[in-house]
Amino acid sequence: MIGNQAEKLEALVASNSKKRSKKTRFIAITSGKGGVGKSTISSNIAYVLAQSGLNVGIFDADIGLANLDVMFNVKMKKNILHVLKGEATVAEILIPITRNLILIPGESGDEILKYSDIALFERFMEEAQVLDKLDVMIIDTGAGIGEHIQMFLKAADDVIVVTVPDPAAITDAYATIKTIALMRSDVGVIMNQVRNEKEALAVFGKIKKVASANIKDTLDLQLLGKIDSDIKVSTAVKQRALFCVSSPGSQAHKDIISIANNISKKLERNVLVSSNESGLSGLFKRLMEHF
Repeated sequence: MIGNQAEKLEALVASNSKKRSKKTRFIAITSGKGGVGKSTISSNIAYVLAQSGLNVGIFDADIGLANLDVMFNVKMKKNILHVLKGEATVAEILIPITRNLILIPGESGDEILKYSDIALFERFMEEAQVLDKLDVMIIDTGAGIGEHIQMFLKAADDVIVVTVPDPAAITDAYATIKTIALMRSDVGVIMNQVRNEKEALAVFGKIKKVASANIKDTLDLQLLGKIDSDIKVSTAVKQRALFCVSSPGSQAHKDIISIANNISKKLERNVLVSSNESGLSGLFKRLMEHF
């Protein structure tokens, strides 16, 4: 049933592709373990990219721990699961955060694809076209390497692993990178809560050395940037604020801008994105292919 539905869904997306002028780049941000600041980083990167003029969507795909509404200090009544159940429209669940930035409230990643009513999917795909002008969609996944998380990682154009300079976190990050390497040959890394750039480079160097020796020679592991440990970041989280907004000009803000600039360089090349894959409907087409 799922396979048949995926074929119909793919045909539906293809039939609508001529209406689209944008190609959305899907960027999954993940981590080996919880508590390393993944969602904080995802939300601030999305904000900075939007401030640069890009149309950005951020999809909360953290299974069971969806919390981007807290990060952005907004209230959500319904999410994407309500759309698939026919209980809400796509437009009704979208939460505008700021200019060029939209939050797409998520639910359980494995549950959203359990609905086999093609009529509902057709309506969903039509409605999802309101997001087809997105330049980039940040997918904030759950922590770990569970099957539902891998589904989003396979669907993404870029995968970024967030970790901190803690032995347990580094071990989990390496395990995550090893799993991702089975799906793709390129992985980005963000070192969070470091003392300085020297520490970030040293820890990343150790991860890359082990990865090169034990995974595969063709793995392109890149350090996209670091974020210094800063009390302003934790204070912002407690206040349900983005540290880029509450502490503009801080070192953490400068670090996020640097990371966003590195992401933007990839967006400019945009070599991996098919012309008929855009917005939320494009993401779901990819998810169905890997389900």
